[in-house]
Amino acid sequence: MSEAVIIVAAGRGLRAGGGLPKQWRALAGQPVLAQTLAAFADAPRRVLVVHPDDMAQALALTGGTVTLIAGGATRAESVRNALEALEGSGIETVLIHDAARPLVPHEVIDRVRAALREGPAAAPALAVSDALWRGDAGLVSGVQDREGLYRAQTPQGFHFAAILAAHRAHPWAAADDVEVARAAGLPVAIVAGHEDNLKITYPEDFDRAAAILRARRGDGMDIRLGNGYDVHAFCAGDHVTLCGVKVPHSKGLLGHSDADVGMHALTDAIYGALAEGDIGRHFPPSDPQWKGAASWIFLDHAVKLAAAKGYRLGNCDVTLVCERPKIGPHALEMAAELARIMGVDPSRVSVKATTSERLGFTGREEGIAAIATATLIGG
Repeated sequence: MSEAVIIVAAGRGLRAGGGLPKQWRALAGQPVLAQTLAAFADAPRRVLVVHPDDMAQALALTGGTVTLIAGGATRAESVRNALEALEGSGIETVLIHDAARPLVPHEVIDRVRAALREGPAAAPALAVSDALWRGDAGLVSGVQDREGLYRAQTPQGFHFAAILAAHRAHPWAAADDVEVARAAGLPVAIVAGHEDNLKITYPEDFDRAAAILRARRGDGMDIRLGNGYDVHAFCAGDHVTLCGVKVPHSKGLLGHSDADVGMHALTDAIYGALAEGDIGRHFPPSDPQWKGAASWIFLDHAVKLAAAKGYRLGNCDVTLVCERPKIGPHALEMAAELARIMGVDPSRVSVKATTSERLGFTGREEGIAAIATATLIGG
């Protein structure tokens, strides 16, 4: 059966802290939403429902690999918007999943899919094992029998035509899509859920989710390495800017921005460690606003992007390749300036130089090359 997965990410709740909706907060170096999308990477079609204000951010995250739909005022409205957009596309079954459940194991997804081959609806759940109380004014006012009670999870799966009709007939709010299905008389099979399939709701849930990811990886941290390489030709001038330091020279460096070849290589190394392309992706040379721009703007952006994804700089190493000017007298100042821009201790930053033994364009003093490596640590 042809399938679509709807991931609902239009909420604005801030109970999880961090000043952002929880689906956009970093978890192990990636937004929660990125982790959720990855869990359904094998789906033939993915539909992502986001708040209208998040459309540009969602497009940047997904790169056009999913269908984006604007959410509504309620969860039920958001789901219905996605279902209506899929009508007529040949979809036979649909899985509806909360973006705030990024750790859903694949076996749970497979159990829902298998159940849909036998009936019109299925959803994962865990039997309630704790004693249940009722409370009033901070006191226990009664007990509740836990027999037959379950903790609902997602993805909740349905035959497409049946759940679309159920949503059209259910114009009011609902806790989840099982409630909508049952109101329409659809039988919903229960399949086994998983404790890892937690819904991130409160700040402490991020710690729990990060611990689960560490256990899956078998280690306590996520280490990323990136490298960068850049070249700029000499031109007329009386100085060059290298790693943020103005160095007197008989020539200048040619470039769209300030041509700081060392800082450009380091910036690309950080972007590379994040799998975020290079400077050109984030600051296109075709955009006139970056003409002559100071390169610290690019490096600052890369470092802040790393922090937003949950990473910090472990160390970096920049090698400048040129015959002249001599880098040694300025290397410590350059490392200190890079450290200042990135907000790290100078002991984490290395700047050094080498020549190419008079070989190649650098040996002929036609320009300067730079190689940089950056280590990012997350988790």
